[in-house]
Amino acid sequence: LGICLYTIDGNQFETGNTEDRFTIQSISKVMALCLALETFGAEFVFDHVGVEPSGEAFNSLVELDNRSNRPFNPMINSGAIAVASFIEPKVSFEEMVNHYSIEDMQKYMQEVCEDPEIAIDEAVFQSEMATCARNKAIAYLLKSKDIIDTDVEESVTFYTKMCSMSVNARDLARFGLLLANDGVQLSTGKRLISSQTVRMVQTIMLTCGMYDGSGEFALRTGIPTKSGVGGGLLSVSKKKMGIGIYGPSLDKKGNCIAGCELLGYISEALHLHIFDTREWKVEE
Repeated sequence: LGICLYTIDGNQFETGNTEDRFTIQSISKVMALCLALETFGAEFVFDHVGVEPSGEAFNSLVELDNRSNRPFNPMINSGAIAVASFIEPKVSFEEMVNHYSIEDMQKYMQEVCEDPEIAIDEAVFQSEMATCARNKAIAYLLKSKDIIDTDVEESVTFYTKMCSMSVNARDLARFGLLLANDGVQLSTGKRLISSQTVRMVQTIMLTCGMYDGSGEFALRTGIPTKSGVGGGLLSVSKKKMGIGIYGPSLDKKGNCIAGCELLGYISEALHLHIFDTREWKVEE
């Protein structure tokens, strides 16, 4: 278990296994959404992917098949595969304008997390490709509904590689700090993400970021957070801090057990709930 809190006034607090590397998994959906919104705009993205909580498991096909002609949101697999299909390269050179290779995606992750060591965990990637029949089924369903127009196998491969990037809790805290600071990287002063994108992404994290446990988590903790089945948690407290957590024990919904408890405690102790009117401060 490891946790990092990086505040916008430059303080860094961390304890535990903060350097241990694990695969980013669904937390990569936040980065892909940022990139898609910055490249294609909100109108295009949300014409193809909704913004509502699904109430189903992250890898469910039910709501897409029976209740909607587009994925409910970008934080579940169907929505993330659709987003990945937008940003991945097309077949012809002419169609590759404003699209990104997996190497470009890796560089983007390295930049927003300030970690040049982020790379694909090949063992995890190969394992997941050997067992991704459900994601392929989701992608073919998306293809049948004209949500994606790319090659299904290539879209799933891009998505799986994206989820197989190796990170640590520090990386997640630095990316959280970037979002907490309105898309401006604290260490360089560079704007990497627009204010509009930051606002939209944090809203979706709050309402949809914890799979079908998002409502309960928002009620209790009130911090925009995205989980991944690799054990990571990315949390953003606006104009305050970014939080990165690693804990490999997961609950039945795929969220880090210890990390959720930590965030609940921190939210109350530091008054980080989005609707908490008490002044926050970090005490020695």
